[in-house]
Amino acid sequence: MPAPVDRIGVVGAGAVGQTVAAALVVSGLAGRLLVASRLLDQAAALASDLEDMRQSSASPVRPEACEVAGLVDCAAVVVAVRAPFTNTSTDNVRMGGAAANAPVIRTLAASLSGYAGTVLMVTNPVDLMTRLFAETSGCPRVYGIGSNLDSARYRLTLARLLEAPADAVHGHVIGEHGDGAVVCASSTTVNGRPVSVPLAEIRSELRARPGRISKGVGRTCSGPAGAVLSALRKALALADGTEELTARHGDDWCGIPLYFTAGQPIACLPDLDTDEDAQLSAATAKLRTAYQALRLSRPTPTQLETT
Repeated sequence: MPAPVDRIGVVGAGAVGQTVAAALVVSGLAGRLLVASRLLDQAAALASDLEDMRQSSASPVRPEACEVAGLVDCAAVVVAVRAPFTNTSTDNVRMGGAAANAPVIRTLAASLSGYAGTVLMVTNPVDLMTRLFAETSGCPRVYGIGSNLDSARYRLTLARLLEAPADAVHGHVIGEHGDGAVVCASSTTVNGRPVSVPLAEIRSELRARPGRISKGVGRTCSGPAGAVLSALRKALALADGTEELTARHGDDWCGIPLYFTAGQPIACLPDLDTDEDAQLSAATAKLRTAYQALRLSRPTPTQLETT
């Protein structure tokens, strides 16, 4: 049976790129998985490891190494690169990589200028890097997966606190993937009914969970990979439904719910109460200011992380 799409690309052979690539092999979404990295040898090594996985799992997906230029015919490209830097931030942790990762994203975006497929950004700070890639490349379909992951964590946490099935929870986290995340508690339902959301506990868990994962295993990898697979199924017209993705919202870029029908997105922002609306305005203002500062700073491009 042929795969749903011919090929999908992944840029980045570090921990997150490896996890995303492995998930794509098992998913069977594409006939070919093209892997690009800073060095072709790195990409070839990851492709070989994925070939072993393909053989043992009887996957139809054929992994191959390629240069970035070879990704132009892919239906989608997942960007999971990371420049080498030490993050010393204790607040706004995801913003800590902005200066280091921006030159890499600019260079990659320039290499894929005019690419017509779907780009999914994983690299943090994901809201800024999504906008930077979109505006540098001119690509029309660039999304970031941060609010998708936040929303999954929210539903999981709320389900646990309310002792309800996770698939019965319907609710969104929007705005920034970071300290400016907006929990849309006023529109959240469980089994179709409004609920009282324990916001203090929810926010505490959303703040603590990524750090707890990183402290235990080094980096969050599997959650982002799951968010990538879910978003790809909608963006590639394999399923209809809602994904919370970084996208253009008015004159800004932030995480919003997008409803995909046959691969085409329509923004479907939920009704917000006064407090939530103020939080979203604050988040977009914060991202706008950070992006303008990033545009004014154009350091020399750094190499991609190799591990």
